[in-house]
Amino acid sequence: MVDHVMIGHSDTETGSKLFEIVMPRFGLGVWQMNGEECKSSVIHALNQGYRLIDTATAYGNEEAVGEAIRESKISREEIFVVTKLRRVHATSYDETLQRCRESLERLNLDYIDLYLVHAPPEDISVRADVWRAMEECMKIGLTRSIGVSNYGKAHLEAMRDYATILPAVNQIEIHPWLPRHELRKATIDIGAVPMGYSPLARGQKVNDSAILKIAESVGCTSAQAAIKWVYDTGSITIPKSSNYGRITENLESLNFDISYFNDDFSSLEESYVSGWDPTTEP
Repeated sequence: MVDHVMIGHSDTETGSKLFEIVMPRFGLGVWQMNGEECKSSVIHALNQGYRLIDTATAYGNEEAVGEAIRESKISREEIFVVTKLRRVHATSYDETLQRCRESLERLNLDYIDLYLVHAPPEDISVRADVWRAMEECMKIGLTRSIGVSNYGKAHLEAMRDYATILPAVNQIEIHPWLPRHELRKATIDIGAVPMGYSPLARGQKVNDSAILKIAESVGCTSAQAAIKWVYDTGSITIPKSSNYGRITENLESLNFDISYFNDDFSSLEESYVSGWDPTTEP
C-alpha cells in the first residue's frame, strides 16, 4: 500500500505553508527509457497500482508518458506527473516559462503536478529569474506545484533571499550508501520533502555483499531492501525499471519490515555517489 505525503509551499518570510497538495510517496522513474519502452512500462506500472510517474525533458520521453496516461483507464486526477526543466534551458525568466509550456505540450495533459528545476542553473546570476518564472508557471496553472532537483544545502539556503515561495520538493540521489542526512535535513528545514532517485545506486550496489546479507535475513531481494530503506527515511521514492517483473517487485518492497536492521543499514554508509552530483557545486 503506497502512502501519500502532503507537499506544499512555504512563505519565505514566515515559513508558514501557503497551501498543500497530496502526492504519492512511491512511483516509477523513467530515465533512459525510449518511447515505446517508456509507454508500455508506465501503462504496466499504472495497472500495478503506481500513481506517480517521474520524467524530465532531458529524458526525451515526455510524449510517451502522456500517451500512457491518456491510454490508461485511470482518471487523470489519480495520477501524479513530475517533469523537469533542463539545466541547459534554465537561463532566464522567459526561457523557463517557454520550456514549461513545451513540456506540457509534449505530455499533452491539462497540467503538470510537479515541475522541478533539474539542477541549479550554472549561471548563478539567473537563478532568481528562473525561480521567479517557476512561481509564475504555478500561478498561471501550468503546474500545481514546483520544486528543485540536485540542490545542495547552500543552494537551498540561497533561495531564501530570492524566492517568494520555497520549493515543495528537492529530488536528490538517496540510497543506503549515500543517506544524505544533512541534505535531507536542510530540505525539510525549508519546508520541502526529500525525493530520492537512484535508490539502487544505478544498480551499482545491488550485489553488495552486506546488503545481500540483510536481504536474506529479511526475506527479500537486495533491491527491495534498498528501496524500502529509502522509503522508510520518509523520502518520496522513484525506482526506475522497464522490466515488468521488477516494476511489480519494486512496489512489493513496501510490504517488508526492515526496521530490525537499522544498524546494518547504517554500516553501509560510504558517501557513494553513483552519478551526476551538482549538489556540491557553487
